[in-house]
Amino acid sequence: MNNQLLTQHRRIALLTDGASTPFLAKTAISLLRYRTADIAAVIDREHAGKTSAELFSAGDAPVVAQWSPQLNCDAIYIGIAPPGGKLPEAWRPQLEAAIRAGVDVVSGLHDFLSDDNEWRELAQQSGSQIVDVRKNHWKETATGKPFREDCIRIHAVGHDCSIGKMVTTVEIDRGLQAAGKSSRFLATGQTGIMISGRGVPADCVVSDFVNGAVEYLVRDNEDADFLLVEGQGSISHPAYSAVTLGLLHGCAPQGLVFCYEAGRTEVKGFDGCAIPPLEKQMQAIEQLANLRGPCKFIGISINTRKLSPGEAKLEVERAEHRFGLPACDVYRDGADKLVRTSLELRAACAPRVLQETGA
Repeated sequence: MNNQLLTQHRRIALLTDGASTPFLAKTAISLLRYRTADIAAVIDREHAGKTSAELFSAGDAPVVAQWSPQLNCDAIYIGIAPPGGKLPEAWRPQLEAAIRAGVDVVSGLHDFLSDDNEWRELAQQSGSQIVDVRKNHWKETATGKPFREDCIRIHAVGHDCSIGKMVTTVEIDRGLQAAGKSSRFLATGQTGIMISGRGVPADCVVSDFVNGAVEYLVRDNEDADFLLVEGQGSISHPAYSAVTLGLLHGCAPQGLVFCYEAGRTEVKGFDGCAIPPLEKQMQAIEQLANLRGPCKFIGISINTRKLSPGEAKLEVERAEHRFGLPACDVYRDGADKLVRTSLELRAACAPRVLQETGA
């Protein structure tokens, strides 16, 4: 579940050619945000000559027309997460050229690049590594055994896909570490794995084994005092609810952060499919979580990207009144409120252990 190679890449070209939109290029945007110093270039012919700051409002890498040896990159990362997870055919020539040159290729697509016999042979000859971060062979079910008592697991859940669950957990983890706490972010999707170099591609694990893979990921990291577990999908999603529930029961969190995008009323990619009321979703999630162990919501993370600063401030205030929980947009406001409520959760969950250790 760890891939040290990913964290060793120090000159990465992000391939988003023809798909440089927030909807499709969320992987590239997050890598620009969280691995800023490692990104050497973004590849997109249409926007060549710009910077990533101009194209994505993230990082400051140059945008170039195509990969070339002159970029001096050690890896190309597929920077998109398209519906269906297919590799665009137009990208094949430059990926093949990079593999021939010994450059690593890292992909989070469902379309596994390492299954291409020709590319695999070329990689063996050149020394290139083709890494499909979603590819896994996990075949163990969950045990249901308890985790370390004072390992506090905080899991981000939400009302839909692509609303900021990963960003929320990364930012809380960063805040806890800045406060001197032992904390780790646990990725459950391709982008998070590319950022941290470890995790479980939960949406590509056989359904019977999702809980087990997530349980193992937690157990492998439960020496930390806080584990921030990335969420996927939503419990009411017409396509992805199974992975959402597998994650919830696999990590058995004591704390939940509910994420939503202000103004989104329909399921992403499902026209006419209304998102159920937030309170109804939260009630269902909390009930399901408590089947595994005591669990409660500790905060609200709001994606206010479509709102003005003034509107965003009002949305946060309304959410705090509506849900009776601390709320923020971690992009605009930082995650301080959620860090504080995470610390309060640990004090409430493990008072005896904290008294004995003085933590």
